[in-house]
Amino acid sequence: MKEPVRAKKFGREFKEFMVRGNAIMLAVGVVIGGAFQGIVNSLVNDILMPLIGLFTAGADFSELSFTVSALRSAEDAYVTITYGTLITAIINFLIIGFVIFLLVKCINSADGAVKKACRRGKPVASPAPPSTKKCPFCISEIPIAATRCAHCTSQLPAEDSE
Repeated sequence: MKEPVRAKKFGREFKEFMVRGNAIMLAVGVVIGGAFQGIVNSLVNDILMPLIGLFTAGADFSELSFTVSALRSAEDAYVTITYGTLITAIINFLIIGFVIFLLVKCINSADGAVKKACRRGKPVASPAPPSTKKCPFCISEIPIAATRCAHCTSQLPAEDSE
């Protein structure tokens, strides 16, 4: 008997997830991430890696490999391990991470500057003066200009004007 209830609850949760826009926002994030990946890959492969090649004398890490051979019955068996592609992937990962860090830092700085400029243009509102006071006899809230309490009808002492 519990299975249909769980299925209904699961269906209701899925419907709420879809209606709230989480799936749509996720899809938009994936599409924008794919487009951003193209930009970052171009930056890394077309600009940064050639510059790094100048400092490493044009070394291409992706060509680095070693061969492991094993002697089996009548024939030699060997496996080539291309660890250079791993080194290249790690370097690309570090460069991409650094570039994304710089982009996010620039975007946050620009956002902070915009917010700061917006705050400068806005006048700071001063708090409104109080419109009520407490009766010293019955502690009820009464209008600030009252000379007699509406609750206990006590004559209020005169306010000192400084």
